[in-house]
Amino acid sequence: MKKLLYLILPAFLLVACDEVVVIKEGQPLPLKAGMDKKVQQDNAFSFDLLRQVIATSTEKNVFISPLSVSIALGMARNGADTETLEEMEKALKMTGMTDEQINEYYKIILEGLPDVDKSTKLNIANSLWYRNGFPVKEPFLQINKDYFNAEVRGLDFSKPTAVDEINNWCAVKTNDFIKKPLDRISADAMLYLINAIYFKGVWSQKFDKRKTYESDFTTETGAINKVNMMNMKDTFPYAEDDKAQYLEMPYGNKSFVMTVILPKEGKTTSEVLKDLDQDKWNKITGMMHTREVQVSFPRFKIQNKFELKDAMMNMGMKLAFTDNADFSRISDIDLLISRIIHSTYCEVNEEGTEAAAVTIIEFELTSMPMIPYFTADRPFIFVIREKSSGVILFTAKMGSVEKY
Repeated sequence: MKKLLYLILPAFLLVACDEVVVIKEGQPLPLKAGMDKKVQQDNAFSFDLLRQVIATSTEKNVFISPLSVSIALGMARNGADTETLEEMEKALKMTGMTDEQINEYYKIILEGLPDVDKSTKLNIANSLWYRNGFPVKEPFLQINKDYFNAEVRGLDFSKPTAVDEINNWCAVKTNDFIKKPLDRISADAMLYLINAIYFKGVWSQKFDKRKTYESDFTTETGAINKVNMMNMKDTFPYAEDDKAQYLEMPYGNKSFVMTVILPKEGKTTSEVLKDLDQDKWNKITGMMHTREVQVSFPRFKIQNKFELKDAMMNMGMKLAFTDNADFSRISDIDLLISRIIHSTYCEVNEEGTEAAAVTIIEFELTSMPMIPYFTADRPFIFVIREKSSGVILFTAKMGSVEKY
């Protein structure tokens, strides 16, 4: 029995045994007029962030999700003001758009991206966790609910299971690939903004496992590693210039693709990245054309965890991490960003690619004297006394309070 699965747009066929699956090619994400400018800004942020993470990390392999970081900082941006807001927008490359336009862009991305290819799994989730009793302004919560679909949760940060509750949310949203991104909750931590992304894409043209062979991979230091090299000859969008070769390998209905940049012999990734900005990227993607290519590509798995404070400070976002931070649109209590934790996972094999990312923005009190929070939302005792003599007139234990 033959099954027909209809998705969207002009079609190509995938044939497996007696099953014919019709997958129609994807159409553009329905961005509103002028929002393509924000995509360009996000792409510029992506390349800048990659360069900065490489520069501030000792990892040999660096895998990040600029979209995850952008969304998390986009949520935080709604709480920033004055120079702190200006610096965040500078680091994120945001110019020429109003608050509403920026938030609406993120809303379209969050709602639209998972639907452009039904044969590719993409889940994007946001959450906001605040310490029980900490006064978060309602407009800030509402904006993140309305535009970022953020789950808002109050939590007793002091209880032993608090870290596990946040980590369990991250694990569920990343299909268990990122289980423990948060290591601790400090006494000064008041708020966490979290983004989680999970992606699973099947190659439009899968590699034949029988053609995978052991081969050598020359590392940056010149060492030789044995790898499993996948192999295929097929038609792909391809281009090259004096610095590198460029190959585009599509997933599913071709809405999502992996673009591989392979430096020419004698060139390094650093040399290529140095000149990689939005204009260069537009030139690369614009000169690609479909042709037959013999592709040999290693099967690999990578997992990273980065603290992005230094990278973001190098990109111009400095005040947010200091006692002079202005997050007055979050709370009347002074806050600063203490950590931006970015955890990622990626596996590439003959079938396709599975990837996940979690970005956690941790807000703490500034170094101003800590204000104690006394929230009588549980049983309590009170005493009425005369101060000069110490005579107690009344005392009580309130085990339950009803609306009065």
